[in-house]
Amino acid sequence: MKRAKQKVVVENKAPETSQKSKKQKTCSYESVFGKSDLHSSVDWGSLPHHVILRIFQFLPLVDRARASSVCQRWNEVFHIPDLWRRFEFELNQPATSYLKSTHPDLIQQIIKKHADHLQYVSFKVDSSTESAETACNILSQLVNCSMRTLGLISTAKPSFMNVSQAHFASALTVVFVNSKSLSSVKIDDTPLDDPSLKVLVANNSATLKLLKMSSCPHVSPAGILCVADQCHGLKELALNYYVLSDELLLALSSEKHVVLEHLRVDIVSENPGEVEFHTIKKQSWDAFVKHSPKVNIVMYFFLYEEEFDAFIREETPVTHLYFGRAVSKAMLGRIGLYCPRLIELVVCANGLQPLDEELIQIAKRCKNLTAMGLGECEVTCRGFIEFVKMCGGRLTQLSIMEEVLIPDNDYSLDQLHLEVSKHLGRMWFPDMMPTW
Repeated sequence: MKRAKQKVVVENKAPETSQKSKKQKTCSYESVFGKSDLHSSVDWGSLPHHVILRIFQFLPLVDRARASSVCQRWNEVFHIPDLWRRFEFELNQPATSYLKSTHPDLIQQIIKKHADHLQYVSFKVDSSTESAETACNILSQLVNCSMRTLGLISTAKPSFMNVSQAHFASALTVVFVNSKSLSSVKIDDTPLDDPSLKVLVANNSATLKLLKMSSCPHVSPAGILCVADQCHGLKELALNYYVLSDELLLALSSEKHVVLEHLRVDIVSENPGEVEFHTIKKQSWDAFVKHSPKVNIVMYFFLYEEEFDAFIREETPVTHLYFGRAVSKAMLGRIGLYCPRLIELVVCANGLQPLDEELIQIAKRCKNLTAMGLGECEVTCRGFIEFVKMCGGRLTQLSIMEEVLIPDNDYSLDQLHLEVSKHLGRMWFPDMMPTW
């Protein structure tokens, strides 16, 4: 009996030793996630590729790089093309920016091993010219890429504008020529020029659907007209007003062009009287909207009060209006007369004259208005309540600074809050800070 008992003891010890050795090579659920009722361990190194890939997709790049050094299998997954289709290069100078930056070694690894895997690429740069030039240098090396989207983003002032036009054009040409299937290009505030646009069109006209190129001073009306004439699948376009023309709207209205969904126009003036603005004919707007009846036309105005004479002199199919500087009462009055498709209106500033009449006119004529924002301007409580009463529950967004509202003999601010809430059908309070 003793021998048998000893034998059992020996047989039980062996698995304990084996289990102890196994724990050194594996990671248990309990050690990672806390205690588990499964009482089992997982060999993370033997997980299927698709499981590791799914885990990696949720990890930030730095953590993913660290995880790739766990074992050979994880390192193999780290280089799977699916993980490199979408990438954002963050380029910042440590001396002038606190933002993180993509490590140079990783950039070189991407260029050497994953350039042909990149499909959705963006560059986020700080205000330094060095960062913008680094972005151009990277673009110039992506000779085997097949991008679908490209975005160039300046987090502060437009640093790409400080890069030489030749360097920038050369870098874009590499991408435009080699990609062949770009569907989205966002290159606001850059030295993009007409020749670069022609290269883009020549190689990607069949696939281009979105083009954002606001504040690109080297692009002419002829350059953007070339895009409209050949990129018949274009659905979203953002540009500056100086390149918007009757010819462009008519080109976007041709039978061979798809229905445009979104047109954004930036109207900017740095110094009063510096720019002489032209007027778009009503017939051109009418043809454009007839071809694309559901198009959103968004206009951002950054002008001085005396510069609005050329705009909205007759019916204009704009749907969203944003005034970043002071806007004249006369301009707001014309909005009520000539903008029947208006959906959203934001006025950041407007002097010290009450806007009661203008708002009531807008409420009366703009039957699609659902969003309103008012900043540094004045409206009497009675006038504002009348505006809300006319619009009713269709105002889904109403952001009004408290300082805008002037108490009168009819309503105090407390009474205004209750009255507006009643007409909106929901609780409403004025804002302490702008939310737009």
